[in-house]
Amino acid sequence: LFNKYQIKIHFAHRTFKWSNEARGKAAVHVVIVGFSDFDIQEKRLFEYEDIKGEPHEIKVSNINPYLIQGRDLVIKSRSTPICNFPIMVWGSKPVDNGNFLLSEKEKEDLINAEPNSRKYIRPFISADEFLKNKTRWCLWLVGAEPNDLQQFPLILRRIENVREFRLKSKKLPTKIAAGYPSIFAELRQPINDFIFVPLTTSENRTYIPLGFFTSDFIINNSASVIPKASKFEFGVLSSFMHVVWVKHICGRLESRFRYSNTIVYNNFPWPENPTDKQKQVVEAAAQKVLDTRLQFPGSSLADLYDPLTMPPALVKAHQELDKAVDLCYRPQPFPNETKRIEYLFDLYEKYTAGIFGVEKKKLSKKPTPGRLPPTVNCQLPDVN
Repeated sequence: LFNKYQIKIHFAHRTFKWSNEARGKAAVHVVIVGFSDFDIQEKRLFEYEDIKGEPHEIKVSNINPYLIQGRDLVIKSRSTPICNFPIMVWGSKPVDNGNFLLSEKEKEDLINAEPNSRKYIRPFISADEFLKNKTRWCLWLVGAEPNDLQQFPLILRRIENVREFRLKSKKLPTKIAAGYPSIFAELRQPINDFIFVPLTTSENRTYIPLGFFTSDFIINNSASVIPKASKFEFGVLSSFMHVVWVKHICGRLESRFRYSNTIVYNNFPWPENPTDKQKQVVEAAAQKVLDTRLQFPGSSLADLYDPLTMPPALVKAHQELDKAVDLCYRPQPFPNETKRIEYLFDLYEKYTAGIFGVEKKKLSKKPTPGRLPPTVNCQLPDVN
C-alpha cells in the first residue's frame, strides 16, 4: 500500500485490548488505522498507557507504519547487524526424536550403567528450561573417537535410533543428517561465553530475561545465542531501551514477543559513540543484575521477572542499568517510551542511509549429500 499507492496514515489507535460480551472471551489486541491515498497536514495518534484503559490523543505531522510519529519506513530483514557488533545465531537443532536428550533420572541411569559416559553428558538449555529453572541434559558427541563410542552400548543404541528416525523423514536435509547420527543435525554451539536470548517471552514483563553462559551449556534452537559477547552487549540488550525496540519491531506469538535475529537484533540501533568509561559503567551494572538474581536461588527467571513478584533489589539493579545504557545514547533522559522509539528510529535511519541498495540477496543452495551440518564457532574436528 505504501509503495504502490503512496498511502498516508491520517489517524491511528495504537494497541488496546478488545473486549466483548461473548463466552470464553479471546485475548485480542487491536490497532485501528485510518489511511488514504492523499496527505493531510495534521494527523491524530491515540496512545494507550494502559491497553485496557482510555487513550490520549496526540497531534503529529506524520504517522509511520509502526504507528509512531516519524518518517515512513519499514524495517527489513537483514543477514548481518547494521552496527559492528557480534552476530546472533540460533541454538543447535538435535532432530533426534528425543534420543540425545536426558532427564535427570535418565542421566543418572546412564552413568550408573556406563560410568565413563559422564564425559559425553552436558547441560542442555532451551527457552523453557532457562525461564522455568528446569534441568535437562544431552549427549554431546562432537569430536568423540569412534573406538571410544564402541564401549558404550546404551549410547550406540541411541545413535542408531537417531539414524533410523532421520532416514524415515521426508525432508532431504534430515535424510542427509542420517549420515552423521552421532551429532546434532544443525550445530551452532559457541566455543566462547555467550548471551542466551529466548525466542519467545511474555509481553507482560518489563524486561526480557537474558542469560550469560559458558560454552559448557548446549543451547537448543528455541533460543538464539550471541557468541563472543561481552557484559556490555549483555547490559544493553537487558535494558529497557532494547525492550522498547523489541515491542515495536518483533513478531508475536499470540501477544507474546517473538524475537528474530534478522528483524529485531540485526536492525537494532546500538549507542553511537559510547566512551570507554560509559561502557565500563554498563558492564558493572549488568554484572549487578546477574549478581542480584543469584540472591534468589529458589526462584526461576519467570518468577523473578513477573511484574507482580519481581524483587525490589532486581528492579533497582535494572533501573541502574537503564540509566547507564541511556547515557550511552544521549545525556538527556527519555521522558517516555514514545520518545525512546522515536530516537531509535532516527538513529536507525542514520545508520542505514544508503545501505539497502547495496545489499544483495544470495541464492539459496540445496544441501549437498554427505555434507556436515552448518556450524558457527563449533567444536567440530577438522574434516578436510
